[in-house]
Amino acid sequence: MRIFDIDSWEEIIITLTRNKSRSLLTAFGIFWGIFMLVTLMGGSQGLKDLMRLNFTGFATNSCFIISNQTSKPYKGLQSGRNWNLKQSDISFIKNNVPEIDVATCSNARWGLKSTYENNAFSSTTLKGITNETLLIENPRISMGRNINEIDISQKRKVCVLGLEVYQKLFPDGSNPCGRFVCIDNTYYQVIGVNGSTSDVSIQGRVTQSIQIPHSVFSQIYNMGDVIQILCFTVNPDFAMTDVIKKVETSLKRRHSIHPDDKSAVMSINTSAMFGMIDNLFKGINILALLVGIGTLLAGAIGVSNIMMVTVRERTTEIGIRRAIGAKAHDVMGQILSESMVLTILAGMTGVLLSVGVLQIMETATNSRFQISFWGAIGAIVLLLTLGLVAGLAPAIRAMRVKPVDAMRDE
Repeated sequence: MRIFDIDSWEEIIITLTRNKSRSLLTAFGIFWGIFMLVTLMGGSQGLKDLMRLNFTGFATNSCFIISNQTSKPYKGLQSGRNWNLKQSDISFIKNNVPEIDVATCSNARWGLKSTYENNAFSSTTLKGITNETLLIENPRISMGRNINEIDISQKRKVCVLGLEVYQKLFPDGSNPCGRFVCIDNTYYQVIGVNGSTSDVSIQGRVTQSIQIPHSVFSQIYNMGDVIQILCFTVNPDFAMTDVIKKVETSLKRRHSIHPDDKSAVMSINTSAMFGMIDNLFKGINILALLVGIGTLLAGAIGVSNIMMVTVRERTTEIGIRRAIGAKAHDVMGQILSESMVLTILAGMTGVLLSVGVLQIMETATNSRFQISFWGAIGAIVLLLTLGLVAGLAPAIRAMRVKPVDAMRDE
């Protein structure tokens, strides 16, 4: 069949519209299959992007170390002993574990009351941070600035408000920078607002937190050299689990803890958590692909069956064509063309509708609910392949029709 052959196109249209109900029902299988495939693939990508928004600004290759009671006696020290992480442990593990990129600490107090004039928020988390903390949990400053090295070294009583705290203390939406808020009976000058809404943060929700310099926190609450959590990130070239083992071994040796004590040093591996989420969405993508392709194959089988019926109904017509000089490949090309046109029309309708649905979801959620460019190209190639495969068996049958057999059949 020639692409610009008007007679051939007219014949295809007449053939497909001869039995409208049958053609529509057959096309629906292809339409629904491609619609499900594109929608599921684009939807899973959108859900993945929504999930990643919760991790925005947070280092996914990080780990947190917490001290706990010992469970075994060691070097004359009894079990059940409490021990504390020290600020000196930060430089110690950096020197002993070269795979570490950034190491820092985090201290916090929960359930504090923060006030400004007549407004109050009773679920405030006060967090002492360092410059390195900002490399692990990077705030998205929407007003003012972040805490810097000068604030920390000079022990300035300044703070950065979390979004929920800001909304409670400044309900009018005014700029709080330069004003003083009271947190646990101590006044701090506001220098910025953290607009992040991430669900992942160190020691409490970021929206309910107020960050102050770590040096100020240690001084006000008399923490001395003690730290609550030791935080570090690992060079991507190394396995996190191996680095954690080295850190735990180094800390146990430094604090006289039994090497086989499993409870004295607790660790939280965020890279493992993020890896589980990535694997979950890979599984969802594979499931969506299997469901979509399975439905498409069912639709292709329907197209093949209906084309078989069409060929059977047109046996006499095909025989007459062969008798007046039509070649076998002409008959085969006509049947394949009808199959591919039906498949492509149904499939492209499904693609367009699914893209429209994904666009509505994207507008509603402000996330990327769309299939990729190469995914769309793959869907089109799949449609062409299915149309060709679906029409192949009927086309071969039509090509084998002989004029004598066609007249006998009549």
